[in-house]
Amino acid sequence: MRYAIVVEKTENNYSAYAPDLPGCVATGFTVAETEREMREAIAFHIEGLVEDGLPVPQPLSIVEYLEIAA
Repeated sequence: MRYAIVVEKTENNYSAYAPDLPGCVATGFTVAETEREMREAIAFHIEGLVEDGLPVPQPLSIVEYLEIAA
């Protein structure tokens, strides 16, 4: 599966979340570290859902960038 993630710059590091997996978050000091941590967080999150007998949400979010004239 392929889940969209949102990576945001915070004051001291980066944080990320997956819109299709509520509660699944990760942080890191760099974007690359945050992405690695997020991969692990998604795998762990899905594993927990399966173990609890809960449905695994399908990836539905679409990521697009919009060009805006200033």
